[in-house]
Amino acid sequence: QLRKRAPFAYIHASKMMLARLSRTIAQRARPLTARTFAAPAPKMFDYDTIVKSLSVADAIETVEDAFCKLAEGKVDVPMPMHITIDETDSAGPGDCHVKGGYVSGAATWTVKVASVSFYKSGGPPGGGVFVVMNAVTGQPCGIFQENRFMTDLRTGAAGGIALKHFGKGDTIGFIGCGAIGRVMARAAKAVQPDFKGVCYAPDGSHETFAAEMSAELGVPFTAMSSAEEMCGASDVIYTQTPGSTTCVEKSWLKPHATIICSGSDQPTKQEIPTDVLKASKYVSDLTKQTSKVGELRSAIADGSMTEADVYAEIGEVCNGSKPGREGDELIVVDLTGTGAQDAAIGQVAWDKLGN
Repeated sequence: QLRKRAPFAYIHASKMMLARLSRTIAQRARPLTARTFAAPAPKMFDYDTIVKSLSVADAIETVEDAFCKLAEGKVDVPMPMHITIDETDSAGPGDCHVKGGYVSGAATWTVKVASVSFYKSGGPPGGGVFVVMNAVTGQPCGIFQENRFMTDLRTGAAGGIALKHFGKGDTIGFIGCGAIGRVMARAAKAVQPDFKGVCYAPDGSHETFAAEMSAELGVPFTAMSSAEEMCGASDVIYTQTPGSTTCVEKSWLKPHATIICSGSDQPTKQEIPTDVLKASKYVSDLTKQTSKVGELRSAIADGSMTEADVYAEIGEVCNGSKPGREGDELIVVDLTGTGAQDAAIGQVAWDKLGN
C-alpha cells in the first residue's frame, strides 16, 4: 500500500531499514576484543606461590560454611564431568575431572580441571588448574596452577570437618600415606591437636610417613605392620587409597570407629566393604554424587543399601539440622569431593593472594 500511494516514502523507509540492518550486522561482526578489551586480565598464580601461601587450616571454616549452604540448597553444584584418556601410543592413560560450583552470596565462583593417573609420562602423575571467576562481572579473576594442591587442601578440610563432628577417641589411623594422607593428618592436627597417629600403606610408605608427620606435627606416629593391626588400634580411620580394592574389614574395627574415606571418586573405585557401610551410620558429602561415584554406589549395586539409608549429608550436621556422633555407633563419612568445596577453596585462595 505504501509503495503504491507514496513511492518516495516507501523508498525512504526501505533505505532506513537497510541502514539499521547494516549497523546491526556491523556491530555483531566486530571482533570480540572490542567488546572485552576493557576487562582486566586475570592474575596468574604459580604452584610455588600457592604452596607457600595456603594451608589446610585456612580452608576448614570456609569449606564448612560451604557444606552448610550445600545442605540448605544454596550452592549450585553440577555433577562432575569425567574424561578418560585411554592409553595409546601417543597419549594416556589418565583421567580428568571437571568440577565447580557457586556458593550463594560469595564474591566468586570456581571451575576446576584436575588430571590424575598419568603415570606413563615419567613426570608428575597429574596436574590441575583452578579458574576463579568474579560473581559480579562474570570475568576471570585468577588462574591458579595448583597441580592438585588446592584440591588436596579442600579434601583435607572436609576430613577435618568430619573428625570434628563424628570422631571419638584419641588414636587416629591413616591407610594410604601419600599426599592426601598428609593433608588429612594436618587437618586432624588443626581440629584435634593432641592425638596419637598410626599408619599403614600397602606400598610401604608408612615408615617414612610416620617419621615425617611426627616431626612436622609434633604428635607421635607409629607405623603398623598391616591394615588389620592399624584398624584394631584406631578410633578414627582415614582411608585414601587408589580404591582398586577394599582396604578395611568389619571384623578389624572398634565398635565406635569413625571411617573417613576419600579414595572413591569414580564408578570403578571402592575402599569400604558394603557390609561395613550397611552396619554404619552412613554420611555423604553429597548423596547424588556418592550414589554414582562414591562408596554408596557399591552398596546400592549389591542391594545392601538405598539412598534412603543415608543418615545425613555432612552439611546437615554442620548446620545443626541433624546431630553428628550420638554414642558408640560405627560411622562412615564418604567424601567424594564436591564443587562446593572447590568454590570455597577458590574463594580462600583469591582472598589471600588476589588482593
